[in-house]
Amino acid sequence: MNSFWGVDADPTAQGRIKGARPVAVLDIGSNSVRLVVYERHARALTPLYNEKSACSLGRGIAQTGRLADANVERALTAIKRFALVARMMRVGKIHVLATSAVRDAANKREFVAAVEAIIESRVQVLSGEQEAHFAALGVAAGIADFAGMVGDLGGGSLELSAITGGADTNGETFELGVIRLQDDSGGSPAKAVEIVRERLAGSSLANSGGGAFAAIGGTWRSLAKLHQVQRRYPLHMVQHYEVAAADMVVLCDEIVAAGSLKTYPGSDSVSSSRRDLVPFGAVVLAEVLRAGQFDSVVFSALGVREGFLYGLLDRREQGIDPLIQGAEELSVLRSRSPAHASDLIEFSSEYLAVAGVTETAEQTRLRQVSCLLADIGWRAHPDYRGLQSADAVAHGSLTGVDHAGRAFLAHVIAVRYNGLKLKGVTQPLVGLAGAEGSRRARLIGALFRVAYPMTAAMPGILPRIRFLIEGNTLVLVLPQDLAFLDGEHLQGRLEQFAGIAGHKSAKVRVG
Repeated sequence: MNSFWGVDADPTAQGRIKGARPVAVLDIGSNSVRLVVYERHARALTPLYNEKSACSLGRGIAQTGRLADANVERALTAIKRFALVARMMRVGKIHVLATSAVRDAANKREFVAAVEAIIESRVQVLSGEQEAHFAALGVAAGIADFAGMVGDLGGGSLELSAITGGADTNGETFELGVIRLQDDSGGSPAKAVEIVRERLAGSSLANSGGGAFAAIGGTWRSLAKLHQVQRRYPLHMVQHYEVAAADMVVLCDEIVAAGSLKTYPGSDSVSSSRRDLVPFGAVVLAEVLRAGQFDSVVFSALGVREGFLYGLLDRREQGIDPLIQGAEELSVLRSRSPAHASDLIEFSSEYLAVAGVTETAEQTRLRQVSCLLADIGWRAHPDYRGLQSADAVAHGSLTGVDHAGRAFLAHVIAVRYNGLKLKGVTQPLVGLAGAEGSRRARLIGALFRVAYPMTAAMPGILPRIRFLIEGNTLVLVLPQDLAFLDGEHLQGRLEQFAGIAGHKSAKVRVG
């Protein structure tokens, strides 16, 4: 029998990255205490386990200056469970970060000592400037080319920083967390408006120059979900969700005017623990967007936790493309042969070169990722491979890709498995790729449908096959020893692809 506290045999499943040692972050915030265990410490972080406990450590701290005993007890009980989880999952390193409520509390030493005794790791109590720094790194980790202002709204404070080229400056912190603001305003969103304006006076927002604002924090993510519900947005994914700042201000003002979410459309999409806080988050977001005169707001699901781990990587690792790395991991874990993906990248590159089809750097990147993901659904029933694979791509934990990119990848995979009819994959979802993105997705997906009947997803065949274009005819050239691959099935797929690519006819040639 295995003991309760340990496991004699390695509990790691075959569906995990071989040799990966989990890393964890215990985030002790003003609203909740959360443990996130990642499969390994890498550029692309894959959550292995994620659990939070709503402890409200920041409740009443502005009035008493102390962490309330009942909330401390609730937090320590949750941390005892998290410590057990970390041991059972054989976490190699656990980083413990404490933010606004703990750093502002008169009894923080006693609380920190109690946490360290349970978790057996040092607690890092972050300053406001450090919070702003790691929040900015979190945005950089998930949206590599982001430039603009970053805001991280927690229960006790709001952190702001500017970021350009992956580096942040001008970190500021304000006593504008949603719990603190709810307490200070006596629970009135209308009164909270004046408090926010007063506390933001003199901030760097006035000199931000507009542009983009990146919003981090659970309450702001709830606002993004409400906005998606109202728009009937087809991709229920907050990471990299971008909207016009003016549209978000309208939503926030409506919520503030309503005073609560009790009758607000879409309120059931918000967790019950956050519903009372959302109006105060709306106040802060609306006033920040107004003060900075921002053009757009993009929501980031990656924040201080991910930014902290990103900051521990060396420069070489920070420079790795997280989308490519994440797709490579999925290929290793789910495809029949990862090496076939490399063949597929070269195969598709050769066709584009022969056909004179040019790509931007981003289009090349997304095509390569689609090749890595092209075989992840083979275990599913044939009738559902396209739908399940498209759903896994569109709603998965991949980062470094915007919603148009997710829609492109989902569209490619749907065509690869289901052909042009898509079968269950909604048009509004794939439509997020835009007309040009959808056209390219159909082209690449149809090319995959030519490749797989010849290879059975195994490497070594595609590098031996060439394309030619003779007039308006697309020619697929097979080597002599593979002449038997020429058949009705391959010819049908090739003719379909030729039609999509704009060739009048297609044929197979041996030689």
